[in-house]
Amino acid sequence: MASQASEEHVRFLPLRYDSNDSDGSARRLLLTLRPDWQSADSVVEFVRFTDGITNTLLKAVNRRPGLSRDEVDRDAILLRAYGHGTDLIIDRQREAQNHELLMRYGLAPVLLARFENGMLYRFILGEVTRPEDLRRPEISAAIARRLAQWHATVPCISQAKQTANDGWPCRVDGSLNGSCVDNKNKPCQRLADENKNTLELTAPVALGKLEPNIWSVMQKWILALPADTTAQQERIAVLQKELQSLVAELSQRPGLGKDGLVFSHNDLLSGNVIVLPSGSGETERSHAEVTFIDYEYAVPSPAAFDIANHFAEWGGFDCDMSVLPTVSQRRAFIGEYIRTYTALRPPPAHDATIFDTAAEETKLLREVDVFRGVPGFYWGIWALIQATISEIDFDYASYAETRLSEYWAWKAEISGERATSGAEMPLRERRWAQDVDAENGR
Repeated sequence: MASQASEEHVRFLPLRYDSNDSDGSARRLLLTLRPDWQSADSVVEFVRFTDGITNTLLKAVNRRPGLSRDEVDRDAILLRAYGHGTDLIIDRQREAQNHELLMRYGLAPVLLARFENGMLYRFILGEVTRPEDLRRPEISAAIARRLAQWHATVPCISQAKQTANDGWPCRVDGSLNGSCVDNKNKPCQRLADENKNTLELTAPVALGKLEPNIWSVMQKWILALPADTTAQQERIAVLQKELQSLVAELSQRPGLGKDGLVFSHNDLLSGNVIVLPSGSGETERSHAEVTFIDYEYAVPSPAAFDIANHFAEWGGFDCDMSVLPTVSQRRAFIGEYIRTYTALRPPPAHDATIFDTAAEETKLLREVDVFRGVPGFYWGIWALIQATISEIDFDYASYAETRLSEYWAWKAEISGERATSGAEMPLRERRWAQDVDAENGR
């Protein structure tokens, strides 16, 4: 199993990264891993990356005399320290399992070691993309190919499927450190912090689906929200009702992969996409190639969610709705994705049905449209939690409201409520419906 492989093959360092002693604690970690970096000719330096809003990411290099920049980078190590309190929303053991699984398929850098609040892995030579890079046709096509490779070749980590009698309904102590007991009187959720409020929650079940998945992750996050005030409890109740609706309407839709689920990244923002060097001479590639980093949110999910979530990231953390992909841009991405998926997918064992590429493109384009509102709900809940636990200088509260507003606008659009009210269509929905080719007369 992946968990056993992680424990047996990845070294564990009984040390911590301390943001109050960044250089000192990082240096202790690096020199424990690489004692040869203590040599007299070693010049160890750290470069801080600031694109992430969850973790601390440092690039450690040893600028020994006589080495070129490429030689230094080839030996560089990335140190990723988890953000304060993020164990509440991220399963770190699962993340390590994901990393090892992807390593076995050549889709992740070598994981060198784990430590008490982070991990160390090989630096990937290449350029981190910016939001505007995601919109470049050659980069977008490269992302589509790499994502299709993930979805077609990497198996979902096996865990028990949820059944109708497993764990719900339950009674939840509204405290973040309270206990949640299922209908078999067994603990079903570990929360964090204290208060005495009590909530009655009936959690939805995505029947027949591997756990965890995007539905169970969102449930975990809703349960982790603070419930100290009446307003907080009311918000939890609203979010819980919406999740129940989403699970009922979307969780059983057919899709690519096994039982409609694929091994998904679920966080394909620009900072997690690396454009690889083009090479030179005979090794030079004819098209762009990318790879993905950071696998902390990777769980079995519908392919349409993973793609819709990536499209939402075209606007960056500023959530610029004016640059989201139009119909023709989404069609180009999905066409490249399906062509790659078709070439790489394993032949079905008991299904002689021909994989109709054109039909699959049409279906996936429609499914991504169906899922386009879910990323706003997903990251909106996440940001509400981050607003209470994170020490990073980022306005999570405003970000939460922006992302949740995407969800509410989508819901009003598909229900017809917006049109009935006579309100103007929001920019995000207008952009989603726009077709650049049609506008340009092509």
